[in-house]
Amino acid sequence: MNLQSELKVHGGKLVKVSLEVSPQGTIAGVRITGDFFIHPEDALEIIEESLKGAQLDEKEIVLKATKAVEKTEAVMVGFSPCDIAQAILMAAKTETKNT
Repeated sequence: MNLQSELKVHGGKLVKVSLEVSPQGTIAGVRITGDFFIHPEDALEIIEESLKGAQLDEKEIVLKATKAVEKTEAVMVGFSPCDIAQAILMAAKTETKNT
């Protein structure tokens, strides 16, 4: 099931998430888009990849995203790993409401 959410972060930027959850309740795949900036741009794909297999837990998502940002030496403008986690958890809640 493809779950989606949109989060307007402090400062007005938009973070959109398209989320796939495994039957075990972990992140099977995630696509992060929006009107924020990240340099280098391919760091976003590395962040998305790092989140596969993560539990739907804010601390774990923030930790994995932060480690990916540090690994790529990415500069994030207009959003943060915390915003990514919040958007993912919002998308996951839509599954709970629909079941």
